[in-house]
Amino acid sequence: MNDFIRPRPEFPKRAVITSGMPYGNKLIHFGHLGMILRADVFARFMRDRIGKDNVIFVSGTDCYGSPALEAFRKLQESGNCQYSSIVEYVEDNHIKQKEILEKFEIGFNLFAASALGRAGEIHKETSEWFIRKLFENEMVSKHSSLQFYDKKNNCLLNGRQVIGKCPIENCQSEKGYADECDLGHQYLPQDLIDPVSSLSGERPELVKIENLYFDLQKCTDILNDWINSIDKKSDTASFMVKEIKEFFKKPEIYIKREFFDEFHKIKYNLPHFIELERNEKAPSMTIVFDKLEDREKACEILAQNNIRYRTGKTLTPFRLTGNISWGVPCPEIDGINEQTFYVWPESLWAPISFTKTYLESIGKDEDEWKKYWCNKDAVVYQFLGEDNIYFYGPAQQAMWLYTQGKNPVLDPENGQLRLTKINPIKSILYMNKKASSSGSIKPPMASEFLEHYTAEQIRMHFLAMNLVNNNVSLSPKAFDPDANDDEIDPVVKEGNLLTNVYNRILRTIFYSTQSHFDGVIPQAVIDASTFEECKKVILNVEKFMYDKKFHQVYNALDVFIRNINKYWVKEINNCVTEEKLAHLTVNAMQMIFVANTLLHPIAPSGTENVADYIGFDKEKCFDWNYIFDSYENVLDKNKNRQIKTLKPKEDFFKRHQTQLDELAKKNN
Repeated sequence: MNDFIRPRPEFPKRAVITSGMPYGNKLIHFGHLGMILRADVFARFMRDRIGKDNVIFVSGTDCYGSPALEAFRKLQESGNCQYSSIVEYVEDNHIKQKEILEKFEIGFNLFAASALGRAGEIHKETSEWFIRKLFENEMVSKHSSLQFYDKKNNCLLNGRQVIGKCPIENCQSEKGYADECDLGHQYLPQDLIDPVSSLSGERPELVKIENLYFDLQKCTDILNDWINSIDKKSDTASFMVKEIKEFFKKPEIYIKREFFDEFHKIKYNLPHFIELERNEKAPSMTIVFDKLEDREKACEILAQNNIRYRTGKTLTPFRLTGNISWGVPCPEIDGINEQTFYVWPESLWAPISFTKTYLESIGKDEDEWKKYWCNKDAVVYQFLGEDNIYFYGPAQQAMWLYTQGKNPVLDPENGQLRLTKINPIKSILYMNKKASSSGSIKPPMASEFLEHYTAEQIRMHFLAMNLVNNNVSLSPKAFDPDANDDEIDPVVKEGNLLTNVYNRILRTIFYSTQSHFDGVIPQAVIDASTFEECKKVILNVEKFMYDKKFHQVYNALDVFIRNINKYWVKEINNCVTEEKLAHLTVNAMQMIFVANTLLHPIAPSGTENVADYIGFDKEKCFDWNYIFDSYENVLDKNKNRQIKTLKPKEDFFKRHQTQLDELAKKNN
């Protein structure tokens, strides 16, 4: 087993990395930050791995839709609104989002806004292209669907102006909106339990409105082929596969035992269904329909007879348009005009708009984006929260497929949109509880963390979280009123790999080189065993990055960097001659070169500072084309092996000032 060499994964020639977009009415909270940080680490890794000119990292503010419109309306009603328009309101939030992300060293190629500037213009063009393509390929239909209407205020209600209980069986959501809950479950408006208008506080009526829909319910077979094709791949999250497959079930209704008698009186009035076998003492029965429209009819009949029910997950028509005023204008399609796009579909293709915008800004041709989104040599990696799997999974992948034509394939020729790699994370809890902007437990804002921790400490802490298949709690000591003084702060603990362990070996090597070699890196032969140890950690980190198992990246680096310290401590007493010390120094320097390269995506500014002090060539030292080479090959030849002088007690990776103050207080 000691001779095991990990096989290397295959990376694309070009890549786009995207992360979920914060709404235009919000600042960045810890949930956004945890997701975006992971996307950033992967984007930085890919730039080092396949070349920075081959990687585009985009995201932006999700400007449109009812969340922003409703928040702006409430702000106006409060009398404290400083904005003259919703555009001004969203733009201010966009600027603040961008500023805080920059403080956490998020390295976007472009952080745009779907309603603003050139990105907004291109996004309107992209939106029109999508709906015309889908309509041309006979996957857009108009339906008279039910929409909530507030009789007291004489107006139709948008999604966030209706609050009730999610009708999906076993859903733990705190809030159900008009047609989706805050956990991302989709349902029909008429299925929402106990709806209330946020405008009047009264139960709204349901009226029929014609909208355009993507025929997602027709896509079960090809989506099933897609999910089966990625199911067993090492970089596919198993919980995502399980959740998506639940939507491929036939339409179901669940009826509680207390309504069994009433159900049996009217069951022959329902469209054809099959009742699943159940235990005699089961708390509910399940009835299954062949078609979605049959289930909808059955729901109407059950409601008319006051029989309470819940519905199961299944693919339903995916709404494309609505009548909300704050939305991307939709062109006239099939006689439907003067509507806007529903926020979810247009937010799914927004990263394409942002990619086009970025490429245009650096002088590329109009069709350059296709080399990234429509080419077999490229892959699009999308980072998102588990609540959004339905949208980026079945909904987006199906829409992408049907831009090809009426008979799409999973692996189309170049020039056609290709399916993306979805990288969902499980929920980041706060103090072991679910926090949400719309829930009872509010999430802390990202800016608050910088009052207690450095950006590098936060980056290390989020990276160390195992969010591949588990919910993980964010429990920073600085935010925990019940924390004991002697408790170890988990954020500081993970950050210690930089501020303590890595700092220690760096200082040791620098001070030794300054003291014994006049600050000039000595020349000696690096041991084959050192190259072998380096190779092992390189291959491990490469595979863990490929699989987006960032906690394992952290663990591998933790072991490797600690071993550099142990190696120095073990060998330094044997260095009784300058030759032996030179031998120890170059072996340690080789390991530092590798550790610094592997840490670069996680702690970019600190590792770049280390590289500068050692005298590495900044164009080579993080380039994976050199990672298996001797560090000698990435030294800046103009510096003649001369390191920069490191002053006493100087650190490359610093603690936050509040932590230093606390340490000083304890030591006094």
